[in-house]
Amino acid sequence: MPALRRSVPARMLLAAMLSLAALAGTSTAQAAIPWAPCATAGFECATVGVPLDRTGAVPGTISLAVSRVPAASNPNREAVVALAGGPGQAALPLAPDFATVLAPEIATRDLLVFDQRGTGLSGGLDCNALHQRSSLLSTAASCAAQLGPARGSYKTPDSVEDIEALRVAGGYDKLVLFGVSYGTKVALAYAAAHPANVSALILDSVVLPEGPDPFQRSTLSTAPRVLRELCANRACARATPDVTGDLTRMAAKLRKSPLRGRIVLTSGRRAAYSMNQTGLLDILLAGDLNPTLRAELPGSMRAALRGDAAPLLRLSVRSEGLTTGFQSAGGDSDALFLATTCEEAAFPWTRTASTEQRATEVTAAANQIPRAQLGPFSPKAALQGGPIPYCLGWPDQSPAPAPPGPLPQVPTLVLDGQMDLRTPFEDAAQVPARIPGAAVVEIPNTGHSVLGSDQSTCAKDSLAAFAAGQVPGACPATANPFRPTPRPPTRLSQIAAKGVVRKTIVTAAATVTDARRQIIGDALALGTAPRRVAGLRGGGATVTGSTFRLRSYQYVPGVVVSGTSDVDGNARLSVHGGGTAAGTLTITKNGAVTGRLGGKKVRFAVSAALRDRLPSLVRVLAQPRLGG
Repeated sequence: MPALRRSVPARMLLAAMLSLAALAGTSTAQAAIPWAPCATAGFECATVGVPLDRTGAVPGTISLAVSRVPAASNPNREAVVALAGGPGQAALPLAPDFATVLAPEIATRDLLVFDQRGTGLSGGLDCNALHQRSSLLSTAASCAAQLGPARGSYKTPDSVEDIEALRVAGGYDKLVLFGVSYGTKVALAYAAAHPANVSALILDSVVLPEGPDPFQRSTLSTAPRVLRELCANRACARATPDVTGDLTRMAAKLRKSPLRGRIVLTSGRRAAYSMNQTGLLDILLAGDLNPTLRAELPGSMRAALRGDAAPLLRLSVRSEGLTTGFQSAGGDSDALFLATTCEEAAFPWTRTASTEQRATEVTAAANQIPRAQLGPFSPKAALQGGPIPYCLGWPDQSPAPAPPGPLPQVPTLVLDGQMDLRTPFEDAAQVPARIPGAAVVEIPNTGHSVLGSDQSTCAKDSLAAFAAGQVPGACPATANPFRPTPRPPTRLSQIAAKGVVRKTIVTAAATVTDARRQIIGDALALGTAPRRVAGLRGGGATVTGSTFRLRSYQYVPGVVVSGTSDVDGNARLSVHGGGTAAGTLTITKNGAVTGRLGGKKVRFAVSAALRDRLPSLVRVLAQPRLGG
């Protein structure tokens, strides 16, 4: 993925297009949209008014905020429409990254990016209840009441007709639809509704037209496969001998009683914490956005099964806010997420029923799900892990959505991550049965939103091949940059090294790596470097620019490490406690170690197997943000 953003040819192409566009003034599409220069160089901005409710039952209009990069030459009067995920994510903040990633497609087409109705600058929805502490049932009911009858006008078909309005107003003959996650559902719905107006489809992390499934059955059933492939070729040898067995045992254990223990907060304080099987599912889902969580999961599950709860509880804390549910970015709309999801998802309850009757109906439906579709989880996880708790108390304003229509046979590229659990590859693989000739590319070692998370160049190369009219090939095998981590030790004697001095050195290096992993993982998920992260057993680290400072950080219980490290892995540390040979160390990014331990000079080279191969923080922060 960093190559997508930092690729010299892609950047040069984009710069050339923007320069030519500035000279040309407008594309050859005769636009009725009143374009004007944006604050972002090379972009033009406008607003387009559309009806709130095209049936006329609810009066009013919505002003859609839209931007474009006009092509220097647009001989076929086409535009590429970039659609963010969610539902509820604003797209305009992502526009520069869309322009970079889609450079091969917009050489002779305009790029259109707009905040879908109810998000960002297009009448972003908000509800007072979402800022208060109350039950999900009362939150949904209060939000629905505040939105009033308009809440039924924020569904996928409404966004589809908004796209058509933009096409007509922009003077475009056809569109290339690029969607990420929920954006793929919108793209497919537009293709079904306006097949003659579609030139091509590019689908990143596919939500099928009838989806998403409220029970998340493909997610539940795919989880063992994802962990099995994560641990292939003995990658989990130092974590567990049986990752799928551990997943089954851990889920079963959590069904009976929560896992309890104490976790370290980013402040360094300790607090009581517990998790159930839904928490385990949340960790798996959060691994799509923060792959360090998935890398640590096999060893953490094995640790929990052996009585060490801290590693798995820390993963649960870190997964909060990254799973199905509300958005996080400032331009995103939690209220829109509720309105779209609750109005149109295929919930197995009577739409006009009371909350109590809905609960009875959906529970009965969950209990009828074949066990093979639940993976290691129970029907309770299917009920609690997705949008059902959010929408149970939502009173529907609109009728049930119509079944999806047939899809046009247009050039289609499908990109999906091998490790994606939000929109598993098993779903993406169904697209060619609906669009004959669709090319499906599985991106190795990658979770959700592959053009924004692929650490190799395969997703970028596949898009370039598709733009050139070629059929993309399979991705070459590559090493996983977020390989599984060992089961965390509970004492210094468990460190695989001879003698106290070497155990101390290896522990210090592992402690720095653990801190870097927390920082890089949070940066991947949030798009910005965290201010601080918590140590596994105690202490923490603070981040300032290109360095971070360890403050009494403990990865192995009792072994206290303090000092500084830069983004490349060079560190100056002090170590004491836990039976170590106390002293100071300097570690280089190549693994060379010098210093004084136990009053004696030391010189050591950390084993290649133990050295940190994580991508740099600079590289992570340079990755495009495409939503999802």
